Amino acid sequence: MNEPRRVFLFSGHMIDAKGRETPRFPPEKERVAANAIAAVLDEFGACDRDLGITEGACGGDLLFAEALLDRGGALELRLPFNEPTFLRESVDFEKAPSPLPDRWHQRFEKVKARAKVLVMPEVLGPTPEGESPYERCNLWMLLDGLAMGPERLCFICIWDGKGGDGPGGTRHMVEEVRSRGGEVRWLDTTKLW
Repeated sequence: MNEPRRVFLFSGHMIDAKGRETPRFPPEKERVAANAIAAVLDEFGACDRDLGITEGACGGDLLFAEALLDRGGALELRLPFNEPTFLRESVDFEKAPSPLPDRWHQRFEKVKARAKVLVMPEVLGPTPEGESPYERCNLWMLLDGLAMGPERLCFICIWDGKGGDGPGGTRHMVEEVRSRGGEVRWLDTTKLW
């Protein structure tokens, strides 16, 4: 792809694991979230001249990736760890006995087959001791997106407005985008469901 017309950067909640004490992204709200993400992409006329960048976790990331690919956009998955570790931490964790126990894993594989996959330790080297790989990955995605032209960048997030379960979540990305004057399209889950 030549220079993209627009760069869509995405971060958002993962689908809640079974038994999550405080629900944040209940599995039954998947269609609501997918429709909200699709509406933002449609508002911007997302097309084959656009690039999307996200990690690819189960939930918001994969819903965004599927929606962008459906509109012909190019996609980069940026993994903060090697793929087996990423799958264990961010895709397969919510597996439970059900008719489709590998549903998110299968969706990750389908998206990955159509995306450029970049593994942070292979590109940037190991995460320095004491540094969060998630925060480092957020900055890597953001700075590379901004390098293509800050006027092209649109950050979309699906988020409840609170702190995450650890460093490097959506709140961190929102703060980093805003500190650089970037556009934030916040899909507020406290209003979506």
